Amino acid sequence: MSSHFSNTSSVTKIIIIIEFLLVAYLLYSLTKNIYTTYQIDKYIETFETENMALEVENLQKTEDFLYFTSQEYIDKIAKQNLGLINPGEEVLIISPDVFVEAVGSDEDELGYAVYSEKSNLKKWWNFFFE
Repeated sequence: MSSHFSNTSSVTKIIIIIEFLLVAYLLYSLTKNIYTTYQIDKYIETFETENMALEVENLQKTEDFLYFTSQEYIDKIAKQNLGLINPGEEVLIISPDVFVEAVGSDEDELGYAVYSEKSNLKKWWNFFFE
């Protein structure tokens, strides 16, 4: 009987060793799957952040497109670059070199700035020395 128990004991030892190896493999597989899931979640989070940034950029570009194709923008550019005016509008061009600010006696009765009567030499003198 003694040989029978020793034989059973060694089979039991082999089974226990196989079970430990199986548990170790299952732990390795579980750890590997958890790490892979973590990496996938990080990628998803990164892509969601990029998608939100792209969505904001897309909305901004859509708003810009709508603005640049609007009649208001077309009128603005036509007025700035081509000098066009709409019917009933008047264009006033005020040059700081020709006009002075409306102060004291240089102002007419309506409150508009009037032409400066100073010579060019006096204007340069005032620019550098006053």
